[in-house]
Amino acid sequence: MKDLARHIAACNNVPSPAGLVPFRIGAEQVGWLGPELARWLAFRPRDFHFDGQGVSLPAGLRGAAARERVLADAAKGLEKAGFLTLRDELFDVRATPEGAVLARLDRAAIPPFGIISQGAHLNGLVRRADGLHIWLGKRARDKAVAPGQWDNMVAGGCPAGLTPQETLIKEGSEEAGLPPELAGQARPAGRVSYIMRNDEGLRRDVLHVFDLELPEDFTPVPHDDEVEHFELWPAQRVLEAVRDGEDFKFNVNLVLIDLFLREGLVDAASTEGRRLRAGLAAGV
Repeated sequence: MKDLARHIAACNNVPSPAGLVPFRIGAEQVGWLGPELARWLAFRPRDFHFDGQGVSLPAGLRGAAARERVLADAAKGLEKAGFLTLRDELFDVRATPEGAVLARLDRAAIPPFGIISQGAHLNGLVRRADGLHIWLGKRARDKAVAPGQWDNMVAGGCPAGLTPQETLIKEGSEEAGLPPELAGQARPAGRVSYIMRNDEGLRRDVLHVFDLELPEDFTPVPHDDEVEHFELWPAQRVLEAVRDGEDFKFNVNLVLIDLFLREGLVDAASTEGRRLRAGLAAGV
């Protein structure tokens, strides 16, 4: 039998910031740069200043709009240089999850700059006489990330200007045909976080978790091309699939482990439970 903790370890594969360069906006550190990106930015001395504390935007830039113009120009240059492919979707740039919005940046450039990204994930729950069941979505096979793997019923990154709950309502309608009035009943259940280095850069993700108790006669229906289909599984089957396999998107494993702990499928007071709970907060 495999260990649930391996999924948490896989999402937290950066033991220390050694070799990474701090990136600042004003006095606030907002990100971490890999050496290759830092070297690329060094050829833009008008826009990015290097000192003993790392890399920063020019102190003379006033206001978020001016900072965004510099960052947007850099992101376009990075696309031309082959670092990334722009997604034409802006995310807020903050020093902490609750901090002030200091700028906005194309979603594709968030991991290369090591900036915090936030998302909303929904556990669609059905409580039957034979126990808890969980709605899962099968990701489309042409998705760039985790194609064909299982996902939460609803999940998505928070675009600039939207709260996690607003993101949940938006994504619920687009991905699962979830009526806004039903999505609005979702209960905030906490958050999980991790710091993961991958081909995109450094993912410093905060996932806001919501639970929604759904009536037995509700069936989610894909309304875009991101989800192939939905299935309703007994919670024990989900636990066994996460524990023993690799069929779920990497960060969805963490959201489900959090649910297992809260629902008592894994004893939260046990040594394993305490270790898992600590690992789920290992990010920012």
